[in-house]
Amino acid sequence: MNRTADLLCIGAMLWDVIGRSPRAMAPGADLPGRVAHIPGGVALNVALAIARWGMSPAILSAVGRDAEGEALIGAVAARGVITDFLCRDGGPTDVYMAIEDVNGLIAAIADAHSLEDAGDMVLAPIRDGRLASAAQLWRGVAVIDGNLTTEQLSRIAAEPGLSQADLRIVPASPGKAERLAPLIGAAHGCFYLNRLEAEVLCGHALPDAPAGAEAMLARGMSRVIVTDGGAAVADGLAGHGVLVAHPPPVAIARVTGAGDCFLAAHLAAEREGRLRAEALGLAAEAAAMHVSGKDVP
Repeated sequence: MNRTADLLCIGAMLWDVIGRSPRAMAPGADLPGRVAHIPGGVALNVALAIARWGMSPAILSAVGRDAEGEALIGAVAARGVITDFLCRDGGPTDVYMAIEDVNGLIAAIADAHSLEDAGDMVLAPIRDGRLASAAQLWRGVAVIDGNLTTEQLSRIAAEPGLSQADLRIVPASPGKAERLAPLIGAAHGCFYLNRLEAEVLCGHALPDAPAGAEAMLARGMSRVIVTDGGAAVADGLAGHGVLVAHPPPVAIARVTGAGDCFLAAHLAAEREGRLRAEALGLAAEAAAMHVSGKDVP
């Protein structure tokens, strides 16, 4: 591939196996529905969405040398994601499995062991000059995925090649939000959290996204975007307060990937020079469109 990357996505690249039922499900329910097998992972979802907005993202992740890995690489390269910098020296290709019903996510399991086991090898391209190095800094956007281990995230926080990067940091789930602690004080960092993830990081319940943004600024973040399902979303910037936007109400057709769609739309809007309030509103609208089942953009 001869394209030059204008954005990095560092984290999970795997297969999403998503089962959806059109009815409400109780624990232990066995209902008819649909099962989709699609490329996924936070970093990859953002990369795919960014590519649809006309940018050229490169993904740094770990993908197995198995048939699933070959198929995954072929599928995402065909959609505009640069896959030249993947680590292929680990175990089998990772998988995320989720069950959704008419009300949203029921339960999910993320098997990201290959990414976790790859350790420093995932970061090699931002050290050896292929994408960046201590003498050749990456000054663009780098999306950091909370599927990375605490050790990997700590190394990213101290990585010379990313010292001037615009870091966009997103947890993989509330259960992994605490992994992001090494990046909280990053001067060039912007966190994308949902309300539950903000609650994990601040250690207490929050009534809404604006309260979450205030709490995260008090925790030491330079900038934070907090979402809350179909409720208000908030953009908090240290020294400049909290802005609020309201997503349009939509019927739920899917929920997996909505946060990644939000992040990609927000990045695209800011890249176009949109002001904070406008970028926040456009991202909220894009995420609502995704949840409704429509393609974005």
